[in-house]
Amino acid sequence: MTYQLYLGNRLYFSWSIAAYLMFNRFGLEDQVKTTIFRPESEAALRPMLADLAPARTLPTAITPEGAILNDSMAIAEELASRHPEIAFWPADPLARGTARALANEMHSSFGGLRGKWPVNLRTEFATVAPPEDIVAELNRLEEIWTHARKVTGVAGPWLCGDYSLVDAIYAPMATRLATYGFDTRPTTKAYVAAHLADPALRRWRAMGLANEAKLPAFEMPFEEVSWRGPSPMKAIAVDAGTPENNVCPYSGKEITHMLELDGRIFGFCNAFCRDKTLADPEAWPKFMALL
Repeated sequence: MTYQLYLGNRLYFSWSIAAYLMFNRFGLEDQVKTTIFRPESEAALRPMLADLAPARTLPTAITPEGAILNDSMAIAEELASRHPEIAFWPADPLARGTARALANEMHSSFGGLRGKWPVNLRTEFATVAPPEDIVAELNRLEEIWTHARKVTGVAGPWLCGDYSLVDAIYAPMATRLATYGFDTRPTTKAYVAAHLADPALRRWRAMGLANEAKLPAFEMPFEEVSWRGPSPMKAIAVDAGTPENNVCPYSGKEITHMLELDGRIFGFCNAFCRDKTLADPEAWPKFMALL
């Protein structure tokens, strides 16, 4: 069983983050073939999607039978229906209903935040003064996130118990709040920090830093600050040296590119494998096993 998944630039396309996590965070990464489209505008996206009609947005997923799912909630619900053995939604009825309500509110609301402050995993900014409509949306996020945790009685970092679809759907919003310094309310602060530390999201960002172009249309004229997530280990690309490993930790193929970390050298099969590791070594279990 293989799904086809079409996503946008990893650093800027918000719902692509959620769709990626729907597969990667729930153990379906081996059942999906992912294609990244990199349009610089909505107009540039249309011809890219011509062969996927009637799809007109990213993300788009195609089921093994050929059903075209060009809506994030459609992807989420179809995966949950097709894989009942996977806990996409909480099993507890109260937690499940709460999670679904919050997920659909994210899908239909928060137009101010989504329209005025685009997702940006490349750059973070000093806290900016939000307009009135965004203040109201920030208050609403704190309200519903606090409500979810209270009524479900969770002790961990996620909204309704273990990580579920509602958390994948709010992951882009969590990164957005960090990007613009809006992660200041108590529940919001803890929830955003949990997403920024999540290994799956860290891998997504690392791949973006390794392989995605900077899109000026998504950048903002604000003061830039350091990434608010965990600080990555310091590694550098090198052209010479003797790597400790004989084959790439990801593909098992011959080594062509290398990096140095703490005076030790490791090899990879191509520039992308090396560069995604450079961006955040701790996000990659197969590399950390070598280290």
